[in-house]
Amino acid sequence: MDVRVMREATALKEARFVVTIVDVERDHTLPAEEEISGLCVKHIRMPDWFIPTHFKPWFLVKMARMLFLSVSRLLQTPADIYHAHDDTALLACYFAARLRGKPLVFDAHELPLFQSPLSALSRRQRLFHQLSRSLLTYIVPKCVGVITVSPPIVHQLALHYRASAVTVVRNVPPYQTVAKSDALRQHLGLDPSVQLALYQGALHLSRGLVEMIRAAAFFAPDIVLVLMGNGSPETLLQLEALIASEGVAERVKIIPAVSYQELLSWTASADIGLIVYSPDYSLNVRLCLPNKLFEYLMAGLPVLASQLDAVSAVLTAHDCGQVVSSLAPAAIALAVNNMLEKRDALIQMRHNALRAAREEFLWEKESQKLVQLYSEITRPLLLSNGK
Repeated sequence: MDVRVMREATALKEARFVVTIVDVERDHTLPAEEEISGLCVKHIRMPDWFIPTHFKPWFLVKMARMLFLSVSRLLQTPADIYHAHDDTALLACYFAARLRGKPLVFDAHELPLFQSPLSALSRRQRLFHQLSRSLLTYIVPKCVGVITVSPPIVHQLALHYRASAVTVVRNVPPYQTVAKSDALRQHLGLDPSVQLALYQGALHLSRGLVEMIRAAAFFAPDIVLVLMGNGSPETLLQLEALIASEGVAERVKIIPAVSYQELLSWTASADIGLIVYSPDYSLNVRLCLPNKLFEYLMAGLPVLASQLDAVSAVLTAHDCGQVVSSLAPAAIALAVNNMLEKRDALIQMRHNALRAAREEFLWEKESQKLVQLYSEITRPLLLSNGK
């Protein structure tokens, strides 16, 4: 289950809203309905044959079938407000909301349809992309509330999809005090003197992993890069092959993701966190404000990031990291080496990161914006019902 979906649903439940989650699941062993963390979750089972490998006309048939199943399941679930998480859920929620005469909230986890370069799309994919943009441009203005994760995305939602009012609810974790640990060094059998630069999250090549691995050849002798996360078998093979060809097997370690409940204790065993995505990959990447930034800060890690608009703004405002201007491997390595070499500055950035997490970037504070939005939406509904 998506962490953001669960956080928002839990926050609304604690604010005395009755929340039901309807999701799409490939795991056929799950029941049609279950309770997760006190929330009712209803699953739409999606068979493996639904997953498209190439864009073909048959794909549209699959999509139409899934849309029908999704709308049917939503209509079977009593609701006063429909909340669509991401553009993949928006069309089904829109149909259900219109058929029931209920308000619709759109929660854009990213900038819709700008995740990948358009140049990488086939002709058919571009036609589907244009159709999807037209649908969003029609539906988004009809939503009573639009939510997104990053301040720069607000302007783009207005520009591309005519969103008139957007609430920013960032992907920040609930506050917790995280003790410094040595989990990563112990797991990897590394000496306590080794310094760790950590990337955590999904292992996608679009996340600057190739540049990080190549940068490792220029690291100071006592620095190791750790990539902690899950990726496809093809991506893992590519990364392992690159590590071997670059001759950095002793400087780069890949380990699987750990459970979210124990993630921050592992994060806290690193020395700096890395977010060196290429801002030129797509508009969505340039404007992103990823979960890992706030996880790093809560674990007390100073952050080295590329020139990503929202990430850079956080690091600059709170003096809890540095921004590297070039993604050339030698430039990344120089920035990593300098950060880890200047111990006094690193300690100060660590204090600043912990303070920012304690005072600004915590879910207990951030969730109030979501609850306030729902209070504004439901107030007319309550008045019309005489409550």
